[in-house]
Amino acid sequence: MDWDDVRHFLATAQEGSFRAAGDALGVNTTTVSRRVAQLESQLKATLFVRAGSRLELTAAGQRIMAAALDAQAAIQDLAGEPSPAADRGTVRLGATEGFGTHLLAPALVALRNRKPALNVELAAFAGYLSPLRREVDVAITLYPPSDPRLVVEHLADYQLALYAAPDYLEAHPGIGTVSDLSKARVVGYIPDLIYTQELDYLGDIAAHTRADITSSSILAQRQFILAGGGVGVLPCFLADGLIRVAPDVLLTRRFWVSTHREIASTARVRAVLRWLDELVATLQPKLMATVTPGTD
Repeated sequence: MDWDDVRHFLATAQEGSFRAAGDALGVNTTTVSRRVAQLESQLKATLFVRAGSRLELTAAGQRIMAAALDAQAAIQDLAGEPSPAADRGTVRLGATEGFGTHLLAPALVALRNRKPALNVELAAFAGYLSPLRREVDVAITLYPPSDPRLVVEHLADYQLALYAAPDYLEAHPGIGTVSDLSKARVVGYIPDLIYTQELDYLGDIAAHTRADITSSSILAQRQFILAGGGVGVLPCFLADGLIRVAPDVLLTRRFWVSTHREIASTARVRAVLRWLDELVATLQPKLMATVTPGTD
């Protein structure tokens, strides 16, 4: 096996096309496709299939990718050189709206400054983009997808509590328990637009309580509460400037991270997954309720 063929194969897998791989290697598109064809001929296997405008690894390609990355790392270790493989390419990351906007977006700036050739596209909104439909490469969700074509791992736990603005509590004192919600104006989700059971916070803490001010967006709900619109359940990491009320209310949810098995072993995806693990370890104080109610 010619290592130059493997090198062109790796670049194609990481960049997603012959043209982008050629740009990364400083050669033309024809050279890259010829090198990959030679490797496929030697292995008697198809390594890529086309998915829209991108080339995706087949099952055989995924196996070769994992072995080639190990070989590349071993060669570079012997030469005393750092591996650039994990620092190059584009990964589209889908995340829940609050987590993606409030915590991931600021952290991505530092990642891009540190690894300028690794481009992470952040899709953060109130909904779900699927790795199976190639809408994203990596998805962060509130529930673990069950499709066997996905590699799914627990990312982090986070907590939610009841919050209100200081001005609202001054005008409406005495909210100390869940039963006190009956005399408060409540902020929450539009019931018909709750796309997963994990978002039914009011259903978990007070089954018969309905929100008076509603939105499909957790960020909009935060703005309602911050403006003195009422009391609502928020993730603790969105509670800056608000006061926690009703200490008997504390919900725990989980973030899950998933990616398609065909690309899970690619260097660019593995780099993003490692970054996510490192990031959530530093975010634990923000993700969990670490302060006394009434003081945050």
